[in-house]
Amino acid sequence: MKNVFLNLRWGVLGILVSLASCVSDDLADVGDLEDFTGPTPFYSFTDISTSEFDCNDIELSANYEVNFQAGSNLAVNGTQYLWSVEPGEGITLIHKDLPILRQLIEAELATVVALEEEIAKLEFRIPCESDMDRVAVLEAEIAALEGQLASAEAAISEETRQNVADFESQIAALPAATLEDRELIFSFPGPGDYNVSLMVTDNLGKSETTLRTVTINQAVPTIPVPEIGEPSFEDNSLFDGTGDGRDSWRAPNNTDWSPLGGGTTVIQINSTSVEGRLPDGFQAAKFPADGARVAYQEIEVTPGAEYVLTYFSEFDDSSFGDITVSILNPDTAGYTESLLDENIVASRTDSNVGRVSDVFKQHAITFQSGENESVIIYVTNTGVESRLDSFAITVKQ
Repeated sequence: MKNVFLNLRWGVLGILVSLASCVSDDLADVGDLEDFTGPTPFYSFTDISTSEFDCNDIELSANYEVNFQAGSNLAVNGTQYLWSVEPGEGITLIHKDLPILRQLIEAELATVVALEEEIAKLEFRIPCESDMDRVAVLEAEIAALEGQLASAEAAISEETRQNVADFESQIAALPAATLEDRELIFSFPGPGDYNVSLMVTDNLGKSETTLRTVTINQAVPTIPVPEIGEPSFEDNSLFDGTGDGRDSWRAPNNTDWSPLGGGTTVIQINSTSVEGRLPDGFQAAKFPADGARVAYQEIEVTPGAEYVLTYFSEFDDSSFGDITVSILNPDTAGYTESLLDENIVASRTDSNVGRVSDVFKQHAITFQSGENESVIIYVTNTGVESRLDSFAITVKQ
């Protein structure tokens, strides 16, 4: 019986081998399955548009440029790319390496470029500056910078000149950008909605397309950062190199703006000779404990913009006291009106509870300018000697 089972097992094995030898990949529906997987295209884009406006917010130029980069799923690598844009009228193509090579040239000439940009900023301000004293100062600064620029240009080494020439040669040799490039820059004729499609073809000849609507927004002027006079209460820090650290912070008159109804309201100055003791420089604004001194400064703002005002405070710890920094509407007429809600754009009060004497702490006030073209920074204190230093303001994007 044992031999019968052995013979049967070997017989079955022989039949299986015989059947396997009959299978052929050449027969229909037999062998490897067809690969139905196709590419999954996608793309990313970065807006690199630039624009220029004059000081009256009139557009001088605008370049609506967007960098596009194609991709596909990792499992199937795209080997061919084809872009299309609708509407396509007026669109031009830029090689992706052109901005990079231009940046490399600017890096080689960093000192020269920095001086040229600073001169351009000052020249931009002159046509809209009504204060002739400020114009004279700006012109003097430009003349000084032009002298530095001439020296910087003369100091360019031969190695730097050769590097710049090499980059310029690479720019001249760049091939024209095409719709088949994996990465390229589209220059659009103006703002609007554009349907940008990308077709990716893989190495098996399979293609898929993705379509997205890209919105190009109208260029808008950059919101200028307001100027705060003597922000750190340092001597000689006015635009013309003068000032005693508090000239920009004087109230229009003592009677209306004094919390005590009269006397002198101009802030005092607290100074140190030890570098690093104050948040900035060697002087800070000092407010005696009686609350008679105030800080007042009107600054220009852009209507509809949002700002962040920052500053540092410090208190004595001999008794309880606080200090209030307010942003007021420009038509506020005095201390009494500064307390009315309709005149307060924003306000912050800090006390000396938990504070350490001689240690400054930074604070921030966020406010919107609304319809105002200017606002008032107004500071009062009560109860204890207080100090402020290092005001700064930024546009909140």
